[in-house]
Amino acid sequence: MVKALEKNSKWQGRKGPVVLVIMDGVGYGKYSEGDAVADAHMEALADFQKNWPTTRLKAHGTAVGLPSDEDMGNSEVGHNAIGCGRVFSQGAKLVSSSLETGAMFSGDTWKKLVGNVKKTGGKMHFIGLFSDGNVHSHIDHLKAMLVQAKKDGVKSARIHALLDGRDVGETSALDYIDPFEAWLKELNADGSDFRIASGGGRMFITMDRYNADWSMVERGWNVHVFGKGRLFANAHEAIETWRKEIPGIIDQDLKEFVIAENGKPIGTIEDGDSVVYFNFRGDRALELTAAFETGADFDKFDRVRVPAVEYAGMMEYDGDLHIPAQYLVTPPAIDRTMGEYLAASGVRTLAISETQKYGHVTYFFNGNKLGKFDEKLEDYVEIKSDVLPFEQRPWMKCAEITDYVLEAIPSGKYDYIRLNFPNGDMVGHTGIYEAVLCSMEAMDLQLARLKKAVAAAGGVMVMSADHGNADDMFEHEKKSGAVSRKEDGSPKAKTSHSLNPVPCIVYDPAFKGEYKKELKEGLGISSLAATCIELLGYKAPEDYDVSVLNWN
Repeated sequence: MVKALEKNSKWQGRKGPVVLVIMDGVGYGKYSEGDAVADAHMEALADFQKNWPTTRLKAHGTAVGLPSDEDMGNSEVGHNAIGCGRVFSQGAKLVSSSLETGAMFSGDTWKKLVGNVKKTGGKMHFIGLFSDGNVHSHIDHLKAMLVQAKKDGVKSARIHALLDGRDVGETSALDYIDPFEAWLKELNADGSDFRIASGGGRMFITMDRYNADWSMVERGWNVHVFGKGRLFANAHEAIETWRKEIPGIIDQDLKEFVIAENGKPIGTIEDGDSVVYFNFRGDRALELTAAFETGADFDKFDRVRVPAVEYAGMMEYDGDLHIPAQYLVTPPAIDRTMGEYLAASGVRTLAISETQKYGHVTYFFNGNKLGKFDEKLEDYVEIKSDVLPFEQRPWMKCAEITDYVLEAIPSGKYDYIRLNFPNGDMVGHTGIYEAVLCSMEAMDLQLARLKKAVAAAGGVMVMSADHGNADDMFEHEKKSGAVSRKEDGSPKAKTSHSLNPVPCIVYDPAFKGEYKKELKEGLGISSLAATCIELLGYKAPEDYDVSVLNWN
C-alpha cells in the first residue's frame, strides 16, 4: 500500500479533469518519405503543436528499460513506463541477463523441464515468435536454450515457429528460417534431433490477445499440439509455397504449416513432453498459456485433449494471477504505480480504450497487474474491437472511445481520464500506407472533439504516445537513408515500430502563466506520470522521473 500523494499548495489543479491521450504509434518521423503522421491531413494535431507547449519524449531503448537504444519501444513497456513513472529493466534485458549469468539454467523450472523429458523420453518443445525483433522474443534466446538443452542431455526438441513480419521486415521470414536450419544442422551433427515442427504467421495462429479472436489460438493449438494443418517437408518450402499461392501475403498473416515425414507430423505435443513458450512479453502469451494450464472449465474452444506436460513461460505474464504457474525468468517487480497513488489519494479515474489496447491502459499501465486498486474510484471501459483486418476499418473505434469520453468529461465524475487511440499502431502494423493515412485523419477528428470538451469543462489534456510506428512506414537503407524498393519500384512497407521520439503536448486552455510554455527536453515517456500528477494538483513521488513542466 502506498500513502496518499502530498497536495501542491502552489497549484490546485484545474476545474475540469486531466485527460491523458495516448496516440498509440504516433511519433516524429526521421524521413520525409513514409511518414504517415506528417503526410496525413491533421489540422487539430497541427494546431496543438503550433499553439500549445510541446516537447519530444524518448520512447525506445534504455528510456523504456530495454537493453540498448537500438531496441524499438513497444506498447507493453511504453505503458509500463508511462504508468509507473520510472524505468524498469524490461523483458528482453532481463532474459538476456539471465542467460548471460546462467541464472535461467540453474533455476528449478529449467531443471524440471529438462528432467521431465529425460525421465519420460519425451520431447522438449519451444513455441514463440521467430525473429530478433526483441519486442516479444529474440531468436538468440531460443538458440541459447537449445544449446543448453543439448548440454543437459535432451535428445529431442521441436520448435514451433511463429513468423513475425511485424517487429521486423514484413517478408523477412526466410532471413531467419534458413540460417537457423543451417545452425540446427550443426547442432544435430552428433545425432541430436532438434527440428522445426510447425509454424505460421503470428496474426493467423496462436498470438491473439485480450480475448479478441480465440480462433487464432485454436488454430495454433491444433497446429502445435496435434500437427493438424497442411503438411510440408520443411519450413522453407512452406513459406515459399504460401507466398506463391497467396500473392502479396506478408509473414504475420502466413497460413499454418506442419512439418512431416512419411506423411506424419514430426512434432506433436504428447504426454510426458515439456513445453516452453519463449515469448517474454505477456499480452500475446496469456491465451495459449490458458489453453495449456486451465482445467475442465476452459470454454474458449474444444481442446479435444490436453497433453500432460511440464509447461513454462519465459516470464510470469500476469503478476496478480501468477500466470503461468512456472516461468524461467522473474519479471520486474513494478510497484508504486501512478494508478495506485491516485487511488490512495482519492482521485476518481476512468481508463478506456478498445479491446486491442484495453489491457494497455489497465494491465500494463498498472505495472502488469489485473484488477483495480479501488473499485469505488476507478472505472475501466472496454470498447469491443472489430474482428477483421485493421486496414479494412482504419478508423477502428476511435470515435466510439471519444463518444464515451465526451460524456465523461463534463459529468464531474472523474478527476483523471486516460485513453488510448490504437490507430497509429494497429493500422501501422498492416504496412498499408493509405490505410494509415486514413487512421491518422480519423484520430485527428477525435482530438478536435476532445479539445472542445476539455475547454468547456476547464480541464487539461496531455497528448503523447507509447512509441512510434505510423511515422516510419517505409524501409530505408541504413547507410544512405534512401527508401528500399521492390522490383516494381514501389516502396517496401515497414510494419514494425520506429526508434523515433514521440510528442508531448499540454493543452491547458485556462493557462495563466503558472508554468513556462517551454517544456523540458530530453526526457522519456516515463515523465508523463509526474506531469499528470502535477497537473492534478499533487506533488509527484520523489523517485519518479521529473515532469515535463517548468514551474514558475
